[in-house]
Amino acid sequence: MSNSLSSICILRLSAIGDVCHAVSAVQAIQRAHPNAKITWVLGKVEAMLLTDLPGVEFVIFDKKRGKAAFRDLKSHFKGRKFDVLLHMQVAFRANIAALHIPAKIKIGFDKGRSKELHSLFVNQRIEPQQEPHVLEGFQNFARAIGADIDHACWEMPYTEKDEFQAKALLDGLNKVFVISPAASKKERNWLPERYALLADYAAEKGFDVVITGGPTDMERDLSEAIIKHAHCAITNLVGKTQLKTLLCVLKEAKLVLAPDTGPAHMAVTVGTPVIGLYAHSNPKRTGPYLYQQYVVEVYHKNLLAQKGKTAAQLPWGTRVKGQDLMAQIDVEQVKSMFDTVVIQEQL
Repeated sequence: MSNSLSSICILRLSAIGDVCHAVSAVQAIQRAHPNAKITWVLGKVEAMLLTDLPGVEFVIFDKKRGKAAFRDLKSHFKGRKFDVLLHMQVAFRANIAALHIPAKIKIGFDKGRSKELHSLFVNQRIEPQQEPHVLEGFQNFARAIGADIDHACWEMPYTEKDEFQAKALLDGLNKVFVISPAASKKERNWLPERYALLADYAAEKGFDVVITGGPTDMERDLSEAIIKHAHCAITNLVGKTQLKTLLCVLKEAKLVLAPDTGPAHMAVTVGTPVIGLYAHSNPKRTGPYLYQQYVVEVYHKNLLAQKGKTAAQLPWGTRVKGQDLMAQIDVEQVKSMFDTVVIQEQL
């Protein structure tokens, strides 16, 4: 596609990890089309992280408003028409949102990744890819309109004030090891006593341990259980940070331990190594992008046990089910990976 594009709309509503992946593609688009006006339709929570991203107009889609959210979108774009819409989400809610975004060209996922009637809401597709990470799928949207991408990079929006607040929360701590223990679903969390054992292990290795998370009851309960089981001192920041402050806390950290959760991907954007803990989804598709070699996973053995096939023999992104799969991740496996990261990253 030529460099004559003057208006580009991005549609990716959620979630935190996914919009982090999308930032890399959006900034590649900005480099390829420096004169184009870029508008991004995204969720209310995600906007809290990405507000002030240079050169991007954000339009908030508040799903809690129900049908009114779609009316808001239609009203906002009345009288406008984009050269192209990059429809980066196959969820049905996003597909309906795409109906209310006027654009000459609407580019969506290839047939292999289309679901929930996604194909009905686009008139062009990105190129199919072989076993792509979610981030690589977004990169193909950028390529579809002429961007040249050979690696992922980010310039995340945070201020000196955000950094100051993060440093104040970490005041007196030296070599910070962040545990971000909670995923969006409880079944994807590791056991609190095992997080505690890793906290103690990191402390023995000279790290200062910090727990982060949001203000939900599940996250508070999990963090309190970890602290109860641990013998080392732990700084508890659960519920004490806005997303941008949390981003800067992750930036200050030397290493992060997390399941499949947004902060793991936030840490990647600011160059902090992540040990990812995975059981339900394929880490090659959703793992911490620059640190997939540091994932400890039981996904593949469970996939084989449940489906009788390997990931290569099944639709890409097939998930496995079970309430207790994360309990299969052994403490010694994670300690060993911790040691590997410390050596590889010279921490």
